[in-house]
Amino acid sequence: MSTTGEELISTNRRHDVILFDVDGCLVAEHTEILNIPALARVAEYNRIAIEQRDRPEITLCTGRPQPFAECMTRLLGNLDLPIICENGVYLFHPREHRYDMDPAITDDHITAIEDAKHWVLHTFAKDGLTIQPGKEASFSPYHAHPPALDPMIPRIREEAEKRGWPIRVSRSWNYINCDLQHISKRTGIARFFDATGLRHDRAAGVGDTLGDTAIAEAVDWFACPNNADPKLKEHAHFVARQDEILGSLEILEELEQREPQRH
Repeated sequence: MSTTGEELISTNRRHDVILFDVDGCLVAEHTEILNIPALARVAEYNRIAIEQRDRPEITLCTGRPQPFAECMTRLLGNLDLPIICENGVYLFHPREHRYDMDPAITDDHITAIEDAKHWVLHTFAKDGLTIQPGKEASFSPYHAHPPALDPMIPRIREEAEKRGWPIRVSRSWNYINCDLQHISKRTGIARFFDATGLRHDRAAGVGDTLGDTAIAEAVDWFACPNNADPKLKEHAHFVARQDEILGSLEILEELEQREPQRH
């Protein structure tokens, strides 16, 4: 069984959990080899957090599909905390190997997502657009030249309104995200706290895009790597000097220094 919130709360630390975005925080936004030495340092931080309960433990809050998120959470040594996948579609419980799709997602919602995805591919595949594999109740169009996505967004929104598809169309650095209107990182985070019994005021978070405002608003302390959207940085208690995972290592060091036993 997964560890309960009561078991995770420790008087030896100010925060019990860090909700970490993945792309732009733990892996590069663009196609690059994983920084394995840096990820090993994050995993070592998490091992100590789990064993000594003297700093917050890491879990993930990502738009990535469940298989990629599961790989990352195994790499970082988390088995006890659920991870939020696909922008809130799934909570995945690693130790139990349990996949919890948000119960607010119906068969009609899945049908609408599939219809929208087929229309987007039929309309834009000739322009070089593809769809990121692996998502089940959302989809993410991709183009090798990201600025080519911009004129597609209003056309997708217009078609969604015309056909009554209940989707929200937004932009990340390299993708268009087409999500169900009532499902988001925000709803995934709410389900995470309900499932674990952990408290918002004992949680920290890390993100880099405006979609991670949901993390910032749900936690007591929020930080960004230097590559973050300037508008998101306005929500941060701490902004690292370095980008991506090197910035996230700075953030973990800052969190360690903030823990009670460090003072």
